[in-house]
Amino acid sequence: MDLHPIELLSNESPDALVVMTAIGKIVHWSHGAQTIFGYGRDEATGRLLADLVVPTGGAPEQGRMLGETLVLGGATYESVRRRKDGSLLYVDVTTKRLQRDGWEEPLVLATEKDVTHIKVLRDAKLMEARFRDLLESTPDGIVMANPTGHVVIANSQAEKLFGYEPGELRGKSVDLLLPERYRRAHVTHRSNYFLQPRKRAMGSGLDLAGLRKDGTEFPIEISLSPLRTEESAFVMSAIRDISERKRFERALQEKNDELASANQAKDRFLASMSHELRTPLNAIIGFTGTLLMRLPGPLNDEQGKQLRTVQTSARHLLALINDLLDVAKIEAGKVDLEIEPIDGKAVIEEVAATLRPQAEGKGLELIVDLPEPPSLLHTDRRALSQIVINLTGNAIKFTESGSIRLTLRQEGGAGVTRISVADTGIGIPVEDQSKLFGAFSRVTSSRPRAPEGTGLGLHLSQKLAMLLGGHIAFVSESGKGSTFTLTLPGE
Repeated sequence: MDLHPIELLSNESPDALVVMTAIGKIVHWSHGAQTIFGYGRDEATGRLLADLVVPTGGAPEQGRMLGETLVLGGATYESVRRRKDGSLLYVDVTTKRLQRDGWEEPLVLATEKDVTHIKVLRDAKLMEARFRDLLESTPDGIVMANPTGHVVIANSQAEKLFGYEPGELRGKSVDLLLPERYRRAHVTHRSNYFLQPRKRAMGSGLDLAGLRKDGTEFPIEISLSPLRTEESAFVMSAIRDISERKRFERALQEKNDELASANQAKDRFLASMSHELRTPLNAIIGFTGTLLMRLPGPLNDEQGKQLRTVQTSARHLLALINDLLDVAKIEAGKVDLEIEPIDGKAVIEEVAATLRPQAEGKGLELIVDLPEPPSLLHTDRRALSQIVINLTGNAIKFTESGSIRLTLRQEGGAGVTRISVADTGIGIPVEDQSKLFGAFSRVTSSRPRAPEGTGLGLHLSQKLAMLLGGHIAFVSESGKGSTFTLTLPGE
């Protein structure tokens, strides 16, 4: 059976033929409409055209043109439509009011022709004339696209970057420059961008990739800039290949991982070697002490002198190993603190009693300035004692004459606690003060006769103070002494 001419036109026309009611509800959806917009006849019939193919923000224009058609009998205009997949296209729209006797209301026939390619070529010619020389002067690849996501102009840097011949990108969808996994989301992003255009700087933290014509991917950074002319809106993308930087970052990360792994292995080794390193040294110190006490038999003066040298060196080495192990345990997170109520005053007195012989041996006065009542702290007793011992031992070591003063003060009962160790020693030059708490840091360059040390005591003390929730600060003047203050929080 031969088809009716109207039905034949509806089936064969490449344009979209849509019949709507006065409010825009679709009653006929041609084969061309299915091809252009991607919706089947059953999907479209009964729906409002504005809900189906009009982009966000375009409903007022659609309603206005529908009203003009009903009043004037027809209208012609250019508009933007949205396909089922979310992509946009330009259409030339011609509408006509259909009215027949006996009809309850008029209908509207809309013929919509896809003119995206024509529009792109027209815009490309205009933008080439205006911006070609400017875009060619930039070092980055530049791609300018219209709201439908088609390339209007691409400079030679962009063509080389993506592997296309001169002029080959013009009119192509920008989605071709993206790997398949990004394309669906990019359609939505692009549509939303033109609704609220804004600048986006290069390197905005997005992990992006470009797709060359030969199918290879490469990492990129993109900046976006909206551009508005009297004819249309565009977005200009500056694209930069960051393959070399990514290779450098990967190599650097691999090196960092290797260093971190080596550092962790070192920390694990040192933290686990406590018994193995300390046991033989303690044996040396113990047996040396036994010999010096002459329990196995008498010693002559030279033998006693040599044994005391062995004992002193062994104790120095043990102190160094203890500091190394403590630092390694802190770095490895293997320090177990036992926070409990303690009397800070008692801790200070114990430290003073332990170190007083050493101070008096140098002719120094060790002064202890403590409050009368007990000073309650919630902290780890061993860690606190070690910090005060280190600070006081340093003060004694670097003071040749005068005094060492240990002070404890609390603010608001059991509030903030400050423990200070002040000396009248050689002080610390201003240029050395910034590196004082670094590991193995010793400020002997400007103090050639300064006593030897490991450079770990203050570093370890600050680490322990931080574990206790506090910190160590100091004031010092070269030649006039130093004051180190441990501040600990209250309960």
